[in-house]
Amino acid sequence: MVKKTAQPPFEFGGVTVQPGQRGNCELEIARLYTHSPLSVSVEILHGKFPGPVLLVNAAIHGDELNGVEITRQVIDRIDLKKLHGTVIAVPVVNVFGFIHKSRYLPDRRDLNRCFPGSERGSIAGRMAYHYFNQVVRRCTHVVDLHTAAIYRTNLPQIRANLANEEAKAMAMAFGSPVVVDATLRDGSLRAAAEEFNIPVITMEAGEALRLDPHAVGAGVKGVLRVMRHLKMLRTGHSKKLPDPVVPRATRWVRADFDGLLRSHVALGAKVDKKQVIATISDPSGSKEETVIAPQGGIVIGQQTLPLVNEGDAIFHIAFFEEPDSMVEEQVESYLDDAMEVLDDDLKWGMASA
Repeated sequence: MVKKTAQPPFEFGGVTVQPGQRGNCELEIARLYTHSPLSVSVEILHGKFPGPVLLVNAAIHGDELNGVEITRQVIDRIDLKKLHGTVIAVPVVNVFGFIHKSRYLPDRRDLNRCFPGSERGSIAGRMAYHYFNQVVRRCTHVVDLHTAAIYRTNLPQIRANLANEEAKAMAMAFGSPVVVDATLRDGSLRAAAEEFNIPVITMEAGEALRLDPHAVGAGVKGVLRVMRHLKMLRTGHSKKLPDPVVPRATRWVRADFDGLLRSHVALGAKVDKKQVIATISDPSGSKEETVIAPQGGIVIGQQTLPLVNEGDAIFHIAFFEEPDSMVEEQVESYLDDAMEVLDDDLKWGMASA
């Protein structure tokens, strides 16, 4: 029998966390004009045994709340005495945006377009610099949790650079029904981390300023599956889900008319080529136009605000090589499975809403 080797304490931000223990560090990454510090709360779960250092972070966009709840529930489920490696959990990266229910920082910049940042740049650049160098570079793997922007919602999905084999393996292990091969955007956390050979997967699920029970349940299970893939947790006997499907392409369908949008399809639904998926009418109803699906596929994102202008992106459709009905069944199975992991508090909130 191979004896498990204990690992040394984990040093972070002046805090020493012993194996099998949990610690917290308030990491000051900027100051406001009031001289008030802007600090990011970092939770460190240091396992008893050696292994990867996994960063789970959320709310890089301050109005994206599902990831905050996912992170909380993941932390609550980890048994430190059985954990191999270390989890660095940051529920809220963009503290300023979180306080003000905003996607952005005080200078109206998007933090996820500012990595790896600049020590002498704008407040966004400085925050990105300190967070990237003090937190991200301490890790071997990253799960970055997001939602759609305000007035949009996303089907739970993983986005990753599938040319990176480690990122691809994490993406497939997560268990999302759809994995999008997403190009690396300059300034994003994914792109900056990959320059340092740190694989990152991004979960997109739900909408801004909302807690979506399906998205939260899917995220919790997905992060735990990634941890099992990395051998940080013991492999369980959970229900085997169908393998994720990678769409051959995705496309936003845009409005050709201004007015009130009435959607005829739900998130995750299968649509056929030339199917009427929505109707747009003027307020009086004297003029009405239909929105047609350009190809058959699955709806993986859509606008939730019924007020649209010409040119607005209203449906995000993924196109697959596989039959769309097969993917639709996988989506339904995945969402049902996600609901099984929810905290009682979140189930109660869903029932009483």
